[in-house]
Amino acid sequence: MSTKKVVIFASGSGTNAENIITYFQNSVNVNVISVFCNKKNAGVLDRAKRLNVDYFLFTKEEFTNSSKVIDQLKAIQPDLIVLAGFLLKVPETIISAFNEKIINIHPALLPKYGGKGMYGMHVHKAVVEHKEKETGISIHYVNQNYDEGALIFQARCHVDVTDTPEEVAAKIHELEMEHFPRVIETLLV
Repeated sequence: MSTKKVVIFASGSGTNAENIITYFQNSVNVNVISVFCNKKNAGVLDRAKRLNVDYFLFTKEEFTNSSKVIDQLKAIQPDLIVLAGFLLKVPETIISAFNEKIINIHPALLPKYGGKGMYGMHVHKAVVEHKEKETGISIHYVNQNYDEGALIFQARCHVDVTDTPEEVAAKIHELEMEHFPRVIETLLV
């Protein structure tokens, strides 16, 4: 079996990206070959450098209105594209070219608390405000609509009535760290 190639798209600090990279560092089956990022001062770039993973930087304009990103992806031919804290909507051209090869992690139990603008603390605040008894993570395929692609995996956690959005965020982060790399592995191996 040839080594499967993974590209991670990230816009932020990169804790999920680092977790995935380190999970597969010694794998003979899966190789994270590049981090694609749309913010030149994102923390994920420092993590990629420190972990000796190539990175590819682009602007929002280059992502949505040029062939720069899709040309780079076609050159790499990844087996899986992983969105790990990447906030831009993926253009239809990339979705079509890599159909069923792009996945995302969402910090809630979809279809609840998904859609445009529902990311990070916005989601956790909504969970607390709506007095949810549980929340979790959803890993799903990416399609042309935010958070509406087919579900691959969900993990749940309890929300206490006294939990703050920050405490919910910490529980979600634990679920992400535990499950995201393993789900990626099951999709590829």
